Amino acid sequence: MIDHTILKADATEEAVLRIIEEAKKYEFFSVCINPCWVAYAKEHLAETSVDVCTVIGFPLGANTSEVKAYEATDAINNGATEVDMVINIGALKSKQYKKVLKDIQAVVDAAKGKALVKVIIETALLTDEEKIKACELAKEAGADFVKTSTGFSTGGATVADIKLMRETVGPDMGVKASGGIHNEAEATAMIEAGATRIGTSAGVAIMEGATGAGY
Repeated sequence: MIDHTILKADATEEAVLRIIEEAKKYEFFSVCINPCWVAYAKEHLAETSVDVCTVIGFPLGANTSEVKAYEATDAINNGATEVDMVINIGALKSKQYKKVLKDIQAVVDAAKGKALVKVIIETALLTDEEKIKACELAKEAGADFVKTSTGFSTGGATVADIKLMRETVGPDMGVKASGGIHNEAEATAMIEAGATRIGTSAGVAIMEGATGAGY
């Protein structure tokens, strides 16, 4: 259930390779890396079950829909099988819902049949009403997941947000908790609240905690 993540601007090749090797060791669902590392990760994860996940319009979500669609296409061509896109947060808060829907659909269309799409709504910047609307738009656009956070804003995932997102999208759509999940207890709380994927740079610590708990 873990997307083992390294998205810092100063991530070196050595650091990215370490994430890849840890993902192999613990059989994480994917590595989540910036687009410039997708081809590198794909090469190093060949012959494994670990997917390659990347981010689109990251971290602000303020690119045009056309740029996001192109970025998704490029990432998929380089080997990404999952793309986590950031919504146009300002448009959502301006109640420009058609614009937000079109923005998500542009990436969904680019990825159709080739990669899963997760929609990052950046919960820390939204009211509960806005969180609900963002989830509804992501579902309407045909995305596969809604995701809490980039990890680059004012806050990360909370149990309350995961519960609200799960209630909004129903039982069948994916919900990814991301941002500020440091250990096995925090990850478990998110899963119990309805998360089906965990985005974290602390995957090893989570697994070591789970092992220590007898799982």
